[in-house]
Amino acid sequence: VKDGSWTVLQLVEALGSSLENTDPRTRGRGIQLLSQVLLQCYSLLQEKEVLHLILFYENRLQDHHLVIPSVLQGLQALSMCELQPPGLAVSVLKAIFQEVHVQSLMQLDRHTVYRIITNFMGTREEELKGLGADFTFGFIQVMDGEKDPRNLLVAFQIVRDIIAKNYALGPFVEELFEVTSCYFPIDFTPPPNDPHGIQREDLIMSLRAVLASTAQFAEFLLPLLIEKMDSDLQSAKLDSLQTLTACCAIYGQKELQEFLTSLWSSLRREVFQTASEKVEAECLTALHALSACLSRSVLSSDTEDLLDSFLSTILQDCRHHLCEPDMKLVWPSAKLLQAAAGASIRAYHCITRSVLPLLLEQYNKHTQSSQRRTILEMLLSFLELQQNWGHVEEDESTLLLLRAPICSVVFSALTDASVQLQLVGVRALTVLGSLQGFLSPSDLELVVDHLIRLALHEEDSQSSEAAMEAAGSLAPFYPKVFSGRMVPRLQEELQSGRAEPGEESSHHHCLLRQRCLRALAAVSTHPSIVRETVPVLLQHLRKVQKGSQGGDAQEMVSVCQSLHRVALQCQQDVQGCWYYHQTVVPCLLAVAVQAALQESSHRPLGKALLDEEVLAAMVPVISAATTHLSPELAAQSVSHVVPLFLDGEVSFLPQNSFPCAFQPFEHGECLEAQRRLVILLMAFVCSLPRNVAIPQQERLLRELLALSCSCNCSFTATTAAKCFAGLVNKHPAGQQLDEILQLAMNKMEPSLAEGPRRMQALTLLLWVTKALVLRYHPLTPCLTDKLLGLLGDTELGPAAADGFSLLMAESPDVLHKNCHADVRIMFRQRFFTDNVPKLVQGFHRAGPDIKANYLKGLSHVLNHLPKPVLVTELPTLLSLLLEALSCSDRVVQLSTLSCLQPLMLEAPQIMSLHVDTLVTKFLSLASSPTMDVRIAALRCAHALTSLPTVVLLPYKARVIRALAKPLDDKKRLVRKEAVAARGEWFLLGSPGR
Repeated sequence: VKDGSWTVLQLVEALGSSLENTDPRTRGRGIQLLSQVLLQCYSLLQEKEVLHLILFYENRLQDHHLVIPSVLQGLQALSMCELQPPGLAVSVLKAIFQEVHVQSLMQLDRHTVYRIITNFMGTREEELKGLGADFTFGFIQVMDGEKDPRNLLVAFQIVRDIIAKNYALGPFVEELFEVTSCYFPIDFTPPPNDPHGIQREDLIMSLRAVLASTAQFAEFLLPLLIEKMDSDLQSAKLDSLQTLTACCAIYGQKELQEFLTSLWSSLRREVFQTASEKVEAECLTALHALSACLSRSVLSSDTEDLLDSFLSTILQDCRHHLCEPDMKLVWPSAKLLQAAAGASIRAYHCITRSVLPLLLEQYNKHTQSSQRRTILEMLLSFLELQQNWGHVEEDESTLLLLRAPICSVVFSALTDASVQLQLVGVRALTVLGSLQGFLSPSDLELVVDHLIRLALHEEDSQSSEAAMEAAGSLAPFYPKVFSGRMVPRLQEELQSGRAEPGEESSHHHCLLRQRCLRALAAVSTHPSIVRETVPVLLQHLRKVQKGSQGGDAQEMVSVCQSLHRVALQCQQDVQGCWYYHQTVVPCLLAVAVQAALQESSHRPLGKALLDEEVLAAMVPVISAATTHLSPELAAQSVSHVVPLFLDGEVSFLPQNSFPCAFQPFEHGECLEAQRRLVILLMAFVCSLPRNVAIPQQERLLRELLALSCSCNCSFTATTAAKCFAGLVNKHPAGQQLDEILQLAMNKMEPSLAEGPRRMQALTLLLWVTKALVLRYHPLTPCLTDKLLGLLGDTELGPAAADGFSLLMAESPDVLHKNCHADVRIMFRQRFFTDNVPKLVQGFHRAGPDIKANYLKGLSHVLNHLPKPVLVTELPTLLSLLLEALSCSDRVVQLSTLSCLQPLMLEAPQIMSLHVDTLVTKFLSLASSPTMDVRIAALRCAHALTSLPTVVLLPYKARVIRALAKPLDDKKRLVRKEAVAARGEWFLLGSPGR
């Protein structure tokens, strides 16, 4: 038939003896063969053939019951034909409705009937609608009594289509509802290893779509939902509440009117009495939906406004509980009122007109801080609802009428002795400030004054931090107020906050300056404010540098941390980012160069700025100021910074009258301080976008390479190596890169072999290897093999093993995606595949004193590997990991324990095979002399309880006894982990777990 050498009608003729045979089994086989051909060839049929075949099959529906399944298969094939004569779809379905008792058929045959109906509904909609309500009635008969979930999913979809496509329901609305609602709520648990993959949630959502598809079901559905809400089964409650919420989207006042009292009664009872957070949340969602539904209803002049009466009932039942801040119904009542009020602006005004004055009265009536906090939290939750509608309207707004008492209450909370009340007050202040048009100019000034007082002078750090965050949130709404009032006050406090040495209050002044710096950063959330705060921070840095002693390093770090926060807040604004960059980066470079040159000329001032801690704090500032620059602006900046380091070109720096030349790459002991500033060059060039050309890049790379190999200072050598690696990672592939890498290899190899700078050469090797591993460079295997070879070195072996952590971990300052490094996806998996077999092989070959290096390297690799990948490789590696637990090296133990802990959850079956060894090792390490190892071991002992209970029960008594000892550990963190682990082991095997 497919080849065209036979037609289907010729096939029918050839099958004639079978199709007309008196034996029903023989007839069935003939029809089955014909139907199977049609299922493959229905698209080839002509309209005339379809007509004859449908008439034939329709007639066969009256045949023996053994024949019916094959007849239905044929009709399914014909229902998919595009060329169908008009009227045949109606004829077929009428015959099925009249002649076939569908629910007596097997599941597959019933499914075939549903597919026939679905196919005809998709292609012959208008014809089927011509049947009127008879079609709906016929389908009700077909579906009535269906139990198979596979068929129900299709049947529910048919009902949805009948309703959505406006098929006539006639007098059969209740029957259609009954035939579907009898499954509500769904009670279905899929059998284990179910090949069909049907989940309970699929059936729930499909049935809910039916029940919530038409308002015609309301009079039958709402009583059913109310009944199921009162059920003892939580699943029935949840399903009923979620279905009610779905129905509210299409219902109106008319459908809900009769049932509102009962619905409210059920919802109130559940919220007041339930112990389940899920049920409470769904009740509140349903109440919100009811209120929204009533708010949407269009009223005629003679119709009662059900929203007003509904909200009045809610207020009547809940309002009086708000006067009892210590009683348990206060919060359930507040939540109910908020759920109803949040549905519409009309509902909000109706509720708040009654509730807000009451809460303000109660706040002033109660004097205890705990009670006031509860009342203010309720007030805050109603204020937050106003944010849904933004601007506070002048007319009918309860908030504007109550502006003075609301501000008074919030301001009083800010001055209360209770920290918790202060925190709620700060949150309330943030919300009030976000409501455009609410705060008057005088209120705003008070707000700023309160925030300054809390941020700088409040003893409790929580209130101080909260006030700073609030200032940052409100500043974009009122930039003029904050830049004109807050920033000058902070600057004044910062300048007056320096104590003379030996003064008793020096600690207080130090804390005040720290808070001023953090507050200046926190409030810098608007471009106009940034232009005010950044000069203040830089001025303070210069001031500290000029008078710096050793103890001022921490203050410089604090300034840098504040500058970093400002940088992060500027990054999304192009103009703000460029202003920040061209203001901050030259200034930081200038003060650093000034300090380095003074050090070179043996002047004492500014020495603290050259501390590693201070220079390291400058790195994220310069990096964050650079990463988001456009390529054009970045190119403009790099044309100044690189010549500064290579040629001493200082003309672009502010205040550039320096005592001598800046030559960080020149030789000489007196230039050591200048060389330390290469870390600032690293922060800048390694954060540039990849498409920005770096001037004199080849020369710069050679200078960095020479410095990393020859410098006596490990800090400078490491920085130069990182900078070199960062540039190599982004360097375009080609001959120039190959030459630079070959030069690096030629420098490293002799230094690694012998000499005083082996450790520096290893550091360079590690960073260059990381740069190439990230970008899948062809030279990577050569470098990793060199690193693997060093694991057997008695001097460099332990450091080389730790280097595997550097290769796999995220680097904070260079070679990460945020600074535009070339990082390929799944580089860790590739590194694992290429190198772990070599590590395992090296471990087996190594002598006893070297094995620890291989174990350490392996544990670092595994510890940073994505867990799904690790689980697949676990069977081959677990024995090595267990051996690593016996290693005396603390780093190996910690790394291995942190690797094993999640595997208890990810691969319980594999871990169960080694439970005896795991229990022994973990309990042994729980007595380790190192606190971190004890904590990690106890966490692993805790994680063991996720293995199958039957495997663990033989060890229960032994573990509980052993975990009694760390309960008396001298370290609190160890005791905490011991309590958690022992508690889980005690509960092992108890009912319900």
